Amino acid sequence: MASRAEPIDTGGRRDWRDVARDAADLALLGILLTLAAVPLLTAAAAAGTASAAVHDWTRTGSWPSARTTLRRFGRAVLPGVPVSLLALAAAALLAADLAALATGRVPGGPAALLVTALIAAGLAGYAGLVVVEVGGNGGGRWRVSARSAARACLDAPTRWAALTGVVALAGLLTVLVTPVAVPILAGYTVAALHAVTVRRPVPAAVIGRRELP
Repeated sequence: MASRAEPIDTGGRRDWRDVARDAADLALLGILLTLAAVPLLTAAAAAGTASAAVHDWTRTGSWPSARTTLRRFGRAVLPGVPVSLLALAAAALLAADLAALATGRVPGGPAALLVTALIAAGLAGYAGLVVVEVGGNGGGRWRVSARSAARACLDAPTRWAALTGVVALAGLLTVLVTPVAVPILAGYTVAALHAVTVRRPVPAAVIGRRELP
């Protein structure tokens, strides 16, 4: 991925080449994230490592080196296996519940379907914040990150709602876009989660190739 350590111009302004480079970097990040998550048990490690890379990028203006990224991923694989299993089980149970309610196989009707969908969306937003917190912890420490994310959701419910909206939009786009574009979408989603969490657009964090105060 391209480095942003060098200055762009005397005014610190960004042109279309910088925007295109950012877009390409995030697309590559999403592709690598998806490939690393293919075994499923490595999904948590892949998401945490990608989040750590975005965390570095938004704060220093440069992506971590390949060696650093591989080291983070290697350290995160085993601790991330239980997280991957828990996330997959929760997603499967919620999907089965939503499908059963939607087809009328269980009682509840539209009201129960709506409540279940809202709960699923809220959990997805919380999971997105956990991924951001993990990125700030170097791609690991899921238990600490989960507790920190829970407190943050309670302290700032509007931000929780915004993260939920990001994940919901990403899910909708996943259904609408061609399957080939889904890995690219993953990188943009991680960046959007970080942007919402810090309440500023991702590109603004690297204007002038330096961290903003």
